[in-house]
Amino acid sequence: MGIEIGRFEGGWAELLPLVNLAFAAPWNEAQLEAERKIWEPARSIVATEEKEVVGHTCAFSFDLTVPGARLPVAGVSMVGVLPTHRRRGVLRDLMRRQLTELYETGAEPVAALTASEPVIYGRFGYGLGSDHQEVTVPKVARALRPVDDADDIRISYADPVESLDVCTEIHNTEALERPGMFQFDDRWKTHVIGETVVTDSRNGSPLRCVLASRDGETTGYAHYRTKRADKRFVDVIRVHAKDLASHVALWQFLLDQDLLSQTYCEQLPSDDPLLSLLVDPRAPNATTRDGHWVRLADVGRALAGRTYASDLDVVLEVEDDFLPWNAGAWHLTGGPSGATCVKTDRPGDLRLGVRELGSVYLGRPSLALLGAAGLVEERTPGALRASSAAFLGNRLPWLDTGF
Repeated sequence: MGIEIGRFEGGWAELLPLVNLAFAAPWNEAQLEAERKIWEPARSIVATEEKEVVGHTCAFSFDLTVPGARLPVAGVSMVGVLPTHRRRGVLRDLMRRQLTELYETGAEPVAALTASEPVIYGRFGYGLGSDHQEVTVPKVARALRPVDDADDIRISYADPVESLDVCTEIHNTEALERPGMFQFDDRWKTHVIGETVVTDSRNGSPLRCVLASRDGETTGYAHYRTKRADKRFVDVIRVHAKDLASHVALWQFLLDQDLLSQTYCEQLPSDDPLLSLLVDPRAPNATTRDGHWVRLADVGRALAGRTYASDLDVVLEVEDDFLPWNAGAWHLTGGPSGATCVKTDRPGDLRLGVRELGSVYLGRPSLALLGAAGLVEERTPGALRASSAAFLGNRLPWLDTGF
């Protein structure tokens, strides 16, 4: 009997042997329990051989912000194949089954994931849809340029659990304006303050929370840990605020901690004001990291599901060898108020792969850059420039929560 792909009908415990072997992950019981609580069993697909689970993928049901809209997006996660079964097409078959189901059920037109190895997913049509900055700011370089009203903001400690509702409200409000962020429901708002498989709590304090406030109103918050390693440092997990003054006040607090030599943040937005406000522009020692990898499972619904920065009328000739229903010419018309996208017999103005569409879907620059790299072919003069401008978002997309 060969390897079969199908719906998983077992329990969490039956997945753990594959998780431990496929990810080579020494995850502790608290981390595994946190993952179990957000797992959606009905969305797990497995590869089995003689009833043994040898491969797995699942999805989270996200309400994700895209340029100008919110869209149901499948957050693909826990993708793994046993080391004994690699290079046999198992991952390919799992990916195809998952994306085909998204299309045929009409569940979500877009899938997104975070990649443990970025070179893997391009062959399945995923494109790099966002990035962020990993920064380390030495305490000696903490000085920020002045910002109006930042000194009027009060910073106070809060219990991470007791402050959960107000913090979630601030997060979800920001998420409405930032492509790539998703709304925290009851599961996720609890998940992000726990010890998860994307959280490194080694040598760290318990999670700490501080609130920013003005005139009795909570205007922002930060979650962080203090850690001991070769150097004692502040490990910033997230900072969210309603206004610039609160954002700056929180960062001033995080950059100026006694007995700690530096402040570290793994996932800072690439357009975060902190990067412009540090007096020493070299201080962050920023390294760009990949965030979302985005895959259009249904090109028509996906492109019609977001808005565009300027009026657009273009035919996109899309190449997609993995999901053949996406291949062909698509007539995209739209602008700031909405869009339509339908199959057409018209010749293409631009020719590109579905991977490139995933790269620009969340508004990350830009089709023009991909064209300069030879990844987008312009067939109608001016079409590339106009389309590139239209696809841009008001803010850079940001993965603020690993999954």
